[in-house]
Amino acid sequence: MKRSQVNKKIITLNKVFLELQNRKNNPLSSYNKGDKIHKKQLEFHKSTKRNRWAFGGNRSGKTECGAVETVWLALGIHPYRENRENVFGWVVSLSTKVQKEVAQDKILKYLDKKYISEIIMNTGKKASPEYGVIDTIVVKNVFGGLSRISFKSCEEGREKFQGTSLDFVWFDEEPPEDIYTECRMRVLDKCGDIFGTMTPLKGQTYIYDQIYLNSNHDPEVFSIFMEWADNPYLSQEELKRLNSCMSQEELTSRRYGKFLSNNKSMVYKEFDQNIHVIEPFTVPHEYYDKISIDPGLNNPLSAHFYACDYDGNVYVIAEHFEAEQTVEYHANKIKEIAKNLNWPKRKDGKIEALIDSAANQKTLASNKSVTELFFENGIAVNPNVKKDLFSGISRVKRYLKDGNGNSKLFIFSSCVNLIREIKSYYWGNGDNPVKKDDHALDELRYYIMDKPEPAELVNYKSEITKNKERLYKQLRQNKRKF
Repeated sequence: MKRSQVNKKIITLNKVFLELQNRKNNPLSSYNKGDKIHKKQLEFHKSTKRNRWAFGGNRSGKTECGAVETVWLALGIHPYRENRENVFGWVVSLSTKVQKEVAQDKILKYLDKKYISEIIMNTGKKASPEYGVIDTIVVKNVFGGLSRISFKSCEEGREKFQGTSLDFVWFDEEPPEDIYTECRMRVLDKCGDIFGTMTPLKGQTYIYDQIYLNSNHDPEVFSIFMEWADNPYLSQEELKRLNSCMSQEELTSRRYGKFLSNNKSMVYKEFDQNIHVIEPFTVPHEYYDKISIDPGLNNPLSAHFYACDYDGNVYVIAEHFEAEQTVEYHANKIKEIAKNLNWPKRKDGKIEALIDSAANQKTLASNKSVTELFFENGIAVNPNVKKDLFSGISRVKRYLKDGNGNSKLFIFSSCVNLIREIKSYYWGNGDNPVKKDDHALDELRYYIMDKPEPAELVNYKSEITKNKERLYKQLRQNKRKF
């Protein structure tokens, strides 16, 4: 090999070595750079919503998200958000032990020492903060100010989380609900951010209800699931080892970051948000079918607009869902949606709809039934619906997924209350679903039960098959002749 080639190779190796050293010495600059980019982490950071959560298994990279987000905000160098001067935020761990071993360790990893103005310790020495418990890190903000990252433990109780205005709060794992609620109050004044990174080991808690179930329609809530396979830095050998030492239930939460069901069984297990929830599109008017209503005055009234194509696929294309309103109010809302959709009317100008037969009962206020009140307000409701619970559930299940694995029910993503209810509908005791938050599901059943039973598949035969059958028939006949 020529001397020039040797020198060139040496220079290249030196560059690689220096790059590796730089990444090792400055983890923040190498975060999500290079060939191995953690796409789920980027999606978390790029979200502009103010309440963001990463649900992930162990080793999925979720904690790195929280630590980097915290350091970016404190330094004022967040690449995807408007940065501020003199930022004040909390890092909340379940205990001081967990703080020291996890969140605190990650912050020190990503926060370059040259940006640390002061460290206030609870226990231990400033010179070696990694061996003690940190109270606050004072950070030099790029705008010239000073930011503060303070560490809190849920062991302190709710009272210790009161009375301060914050720019952000990072929850490292799921906090008690009262502390979560208190911290939300702390960021109100500054329109600050809440973000959490957690493995949902406690099952379907308030985080499941308030964050996961709301993340599709709440403009301020974002959630994402991370699993081992999303982390490009985990080797296949390590994945196999981790898989082999856990039960299927443990893998659900510790690998995939999924919420365990708290021993509750989902009624509509066939529901798959990736399949059954679709983005709205312009529906041909000839597909328009029926409106279905589950009435409520104090409870929510749920009404959905249904369309059905020539192949029998059902589309839920619009919803009205509101509580504590009059029949007149609800009727006007339904007519407003119908007008926007150019929904068909009867010759008398009224809109037709299905409704729960309970609407035939008279109200105390007017001595008229809900059916009559709707009619007077322009909605001709038909209370003759099939209400058998188990037959209805069975029919909805077949529309979600038939015996051949096909789906015939699709819900526009704008119908957020129906989606929320279908995901949180569980069997209770005595083989009955829990009678809670099922208003939209009731009128979905009324509509599906109003449809004819799915037709049996016709066994269509190709011309080749027909010709073969004719030949076989002729051969049999010829044999009989001889």
